[in-house]
Amino acid sequence: MQKETPVIAPPVEIPLEALSPQALAGVINEFIFREGTDYGIQEITHEKKIEQIQKQMSQGDIKIVFDPNSETVTLMTNQDWLRFRAIPDLSLGQSE
Repeated sequence: MQKETPVIAPPVEIPLEALSPQALAGVINEFIFREGTDYGIQEITHEKKIEQIQKQMSQGDIKIVFDPNSETVTLMTNQDWLRFRAIPDLSLGQSE
């Protein structure tokens, strides 16, 4: 009996407008808490970090990304998102 290879779905970008203000605030807060609070020499308040992330999101510099495999949401820089999307998904059972 052959073991089935699980189907792995690629992460997807979630448009900023798709989230309610409350959901967006939750995603941003979760990201900040997960990343920690050590910002180097100068300490940044939680509120200031929220402002910075919101500004970067409105400028398109940060993307909201949903991973359907782990059912998690995270934030990625646009540069990281583009780099991530360029990596071929070798886990789908494709051989060379």
